[in-house]
Amino acid sequence: MQGFSSFLSLLNLALTVFSAFALFDAATRREDAYRAASKQSKPFWLIILGIALVVNLIFGILSFLPVLGLIATIVYMVDVRPAIRSLPGGGRSRRTGGGSSSDGPYGPYNGGR
Repeated sequence: MQGFSSFLSLLNLALTVFSAFALFDAATRREDAYRAASKQSKPFWLIILGIALVVNLIFGILSFLPVLGLIATIVYMVDVRPAIRSLPGGGRSRRTGGGSSSDGPYGPYNGGR
């Protein structure tokens, strides 16, 4: 019985890490990428994935609610994330200072040199 309990603990940890990764990934994507991919809005996915993470942390694996959170996380990972990543730039938020004002779609513009 103790082996089964440790297996459930590891499974709960894996599901929590999976949900946390999906939430972090959703938070780092641009808002307009969700609209461009014809998916729900970024706040929608942040709320759904946040609830899934909290439910995993509170209830563990032996409840029905973490299963619903797992389904939502899987939907994000296999449907929404690939659609957003297929967009130019991968849907990632651009940090300030990372590029130059002369950067074009294929790299920096050097004046024809």
